[in-house]
Amino acid sequence: MTGGHETDSTNSSPSDETVADVFRSDRGWFLFALGFGWFLTLGSRFLVPALLPIIKTEFTLQNAGAGIIVTVMWLTYGGMQYPAGVLTDRIGERALLGASTLLASLSMVGFALAPSFGWFLVAAAIFGISTGLFGPARGTALSKRFEQFEGLAFGLVLGAGSIGAATLPLMATLITEQFGWRLAIGVVGPAFFVSGIALLVVVPKTLPGTVPAGSVVEGVRQSIVAIRTRRIVLALGGIVIMLFIYQGFTAFYPTYLQAEGGLSQTASNSLYALLFLVGGFFQLSAGRLADHFGYRWVLVGVSFVSIFPLLWLPSIASFGWFAVVTVLIAIRMALQPMMNAYILAALPEEMRGAIWGFLRTGFFILGAFGSVAVGGFADLGYFDGAIYALAVFTALGGFLFYLLPRKTPESPG
Repeated sequence: MTGGHETDSTNSSPSDETVADVFRSDRGWFLFALGFGWFLTLGSRFLVPALLPIIKTEFTLQNAGAGIIVTVMWLTYGGMQYPAGVLTDRIGERALLGASTLLASLSMVGFALAPSFGWFLVAAAIFGISTGLFGPARGTALSKRFEQFEGLAFGLVLGAGSIGAATLPLMATLITEQFGWRLAIGVVGPAFFVSGIALLVVVPKTLPGTVPAGSVVEGVRQSIVAIRTRRIVLALGGIVIMLFIYQGFTAFYPTYLQAEGGLSQTASNSLYALLFLVGGFFQLSAGRLADHFGYRWVLVGVSFVSIFPLLWLPSIASFGWFAVVTVLIAIRMALQPMMNAYILAALPEEMRGAIWGFLRTGFFILGAFGSVAVGGFADLGYFDGAIYALAVFTALGGFLFYLLPRKTPESPG
């Protein structure tokens, strides 16, 4: 397998390798470049929505028109997951990761220079397409390059994304106050460009895959075959439920804090940033726990611990306690790197990228309904009821993880 461990500077076997060995090898730079790319990708995904009130004023839009921007971003992002998986198998991770970040750089410039709403939508579509290339290649690149410390690697990279989701919107808000929203978005373009060059330099070149010409049809068939096993079906069920909860909660948490908690916009947005910052820390910690104890038990533990802060949230009435419960809710973000690593390790290596992209498309399409459900409950006057419902769904997801097979020599945990 090209792009594997033969380029590492350490000669120790995987069983003797330490975390320090990983960071002293070329894989340390690999993790840094990949983490920086995901920091920008995920942070920018929350950057544009954070500035929508100002952007819609610029283009004289109603809320529905402003919502179209976010919809276009998510539709193009989700739609690219399977094609990106196929391309990963064909041309390798380095080309996909580099193309993703370089194209995202152009989309940021497009946002900043858009003379009309129509051109802004074009930039949103380019952003969704470009960032959609990143996810499948990121997952298979990590899976190929890490064995003993796979959980740590996934946790580091996805944790960097959570930090980006917390910091980039806040930085953009400060820049907007002084220099306007166009510069706040535009300055991210050069950062994406630097990230793209770094990825092209440090990610090992992988040879084109041996995917047959009918790869799209074959990839769908292989995906359907792959998800027939009990382990994959249970894991997929848990992932869809947890993404449904994540989309619903993150879409409306600042709104909930203002409408039900009586907090100001500044206070609610600061807690929103806290959610992602602390979530990044938990992602790092959970990755190491999964390496030691296996994915199954950590997935179950994190899921059931995550029930209680959601049940507590509706009864809180002060900023201090909201901060405490926000930290506790952030624990659930540790699920994402472990779910990704578990599924990838369970997929057949042949056409892994295509299958992973196919599954990710399904994740995002189904998970996107979480925001619709929470919004519907809120419009009916049951905002607290929506939070309680998310707690119930969390318990259901945790139960599915509990049903996962016990760890075997061939199982990821």
